[in-house]
Amino acid sequence: MNNYNNKKILVTGGAGFIGSHLCEKLLSKGHEVICVDNYYTGSKSNVKNLLDYSKFELIRHDITFPLYLEVDEIYNLACPASPIHYQYDPVQTIKTSVHGAINMLGLAKRIGAKIFQASTSEVYGDPEIHPQHESYWGKVNPIGVRSCYDEGKRCAETLFFDYHRQHNVTIKVARIFNTYGPRMHPDDGRVVSNFIVQALLGKNITIYGDGTQTRSFCFIDDLIKSFQLFMNSNIDFKGPINLGNPTEFSILELAENIIEITSSKSKLVFKSLPQDDPKQRQPDITLAKERLNWEPKIKLNEGLKNTIEYFEKRLSLESKRTV
Repeated sequence: MNNYNNKKILVTGGAGFIGSHLCEKLLSKGHEVICVDNYYTGSKSNVKNLLDYSKFELIRHDITFPLYLEVDEIYNLACPASPIHYQYDPVQTIKTSVHGAINMLGLAKRIGAKIFQASTSEVYGDPEIHPQHESYWGKVNPIGVRSCYDEGKRCAETLFFDYHRQHNVTIKVARIFNTYGPRMHPDDGRVVSNFIVQALLGKNITIYGDGTQTRSFCFIDDLIKSFQLFMNSNIDFKGPINLGNPTEFSILELAENIIEITSSKSKLVFKSLPQDDPKQRQPDITLAKERLNWEPKIKLNEGLKNTIEYFEKRLSLESKRTV
């Protein structure tokens, strides 16, 4: 095995929003990175700045099929994460979570690699406990339109802990809460990217429900820091662990902040809530503070300004291409 300063690391979903930032950070630390993505929601453009690195390798592959590589660590991030994308092909979504986990765990078992699972706050469903802590089992509809993602991720967690118990695989299971920042997909339908794009284009901002439902938004740089701290923590600390920003905002507050920062003339329009949309979401990060000495540092408005700047540049480039 390589030493800490010279690891070979596999990142599945590495060309996606979170994965591309993780690949970039790992390379900056001197590691060799193998990025695997099938480009369903990820994009080569997210990692184009990494292609000149001699220690970076990009492979097009769907993790529902086995993969044979020699690495020291695996970050399993591959899975569409927004309702628009994961509901488009729900069977493939659950296969990515379940078959993908089996394939990556099988790889970790064969080569003795440590493996990180990017789970989600959606394992808590529409929670009856607020904020959500790791011991809460959740309230999830097993047959709804969101179930392909929610239950797929819950099953993946089961697989990770069973591979650990049965095969002694070294695992790290993180439950990721709402994350935002540059390289978000502009058409993923999630509130931050949705509101920013609508505001920048001067379109009406669509709020589902009355806007009182809450979310907690973590900037991407803070999240990536937590990934590294967790992955490099004591091997006996398996998780699950909540990783996210505990500062809670209503959807209406988010929309109003974005309108103010962009100086947009957009109006708010209200539509009915989608099925099983959670009314509240806020992580209890006591465990992350105690075990990782981590908590988010970047305030919402600071992160929004950074993200808005990214979307301004992206939309400007796209408009030039269509001229």
